[in-house]
Amino acid sequence: MLILGIETSCDETAAAIIEEKDGKIKVLSNIVSSQIELHAQWGGVVPNLAAREHLKNIIPVITESLKIADIEPAQIDLISATNGPGLIPALLIGANAGKTLSYAWKKPLLGIHHIEGHIYSNLLSPENTEVKFPILCLVVSGGHTQIILMQDHLNYKIVGQTLDDAVGEAFDKVARILELGYPGGPIISQLAENYTAENNSALPDIKFPRPMLKAKNLNFSFSGLKTAVLYATKKYPELKTDINFKTKVAYEFQQAAIEVLIHKTLAATEKYQPQTIMLAGGVSANKELRRQFGEAISEKNSNLAYIIPAITYSGDNAAMIAIAGHYRYQKMSASEKKQTLNNWKNLKTDANLKLK
Repeated sequence: MLILGIETSCDETAAAIIEEKDGKIKVLSNIVSSQIELHAQWGGVVPNLAAREHLKNIIPVITESLKIADIEPAQIDLISATNGPGLIPALLIGANAGKTLSYAWKKPLLGIHHIEGHIYSNLLSPENTEVKFPILCLVVSGGHTQIILMQDHLNYKIVGQTLDDAVGEAFDKVARILELGYPGGPIISQLAENYTAENNSALPDIKFPRPMLKAKNLNFSFSGLKTAVLYATKKYPELKTDINFKTKVAYEFQQAAIEVLIHKTLAATEKYQPQTIMLAGGVSANKELRRQFGEAISEKNSNLAYIIPAITYSGDNAAMIAIAGHYRYQKMSASEKKQTLNNWKNLKTDANLKLK
């Protein structure tokens, strides 16, 4: 089975071709056109500018994905396109491209939830196709921070989530406070990696709170942590341009966020007794989160499987949308599959699409 995936939920125009054969997944192409340079000057993604770039890039990206995969349109068995959540002007470009190709090529079309794609990015590695349920997945991105329980494929229950800022959003806002640029996640991570306590002993002692760490629920809150960073910078205005001070703040902020993410997920592990732990979303590329999370899980229960996506698939991409489409299509009945041929006129986008 050959699947074309299309992803335009935010500021990445992406298309991919995957092949499913005998239960094994192979990525034949995975093309991503980034808009980081465009949006960096604004300090964040501007929806209408993103949509304009998607419109310019969508056909070349899809064409390139077919060329790299050495696949003709007639060979495609299924088209999967992100239909939410995300920025509506951006989502419309990818979804409408999928609808147009579905009509022109007479191919089935599925709308895929963006977070579902991130979850299934974990299964793009051939060794991860056989997973043991229940699964607990920590989703960490610019728009989402959630702990999701899966009793089976496509069976989702959100057992914990942020009450305000997503952790990725907090990374971006802290980078803005420190005047480090956009996107904030990679910059904060790089600075934190360079931090050593011995080389920064002359700097003020800075400790940030671990929001909701002792709360009995599994929810998160990162707004207060971001505000604590703001207060710390205002407390030492003379150090505003000191790169060593920025490095220390970045390290302490990142560590506070990581500790909360791990603590809450381990609490969920105790409650729901999963067999597999997954990490997903753009922030899953954070090296320290990946390392510390793995160590904490191993210490907690060495029998737990710990699966993380390859760095290539941790950010927004279309291979994850294609593989999610594969699993969704396989669970459909013959009549449901037939209906997907009409999705070129029925598929709708939703900025706040719920995972279900």
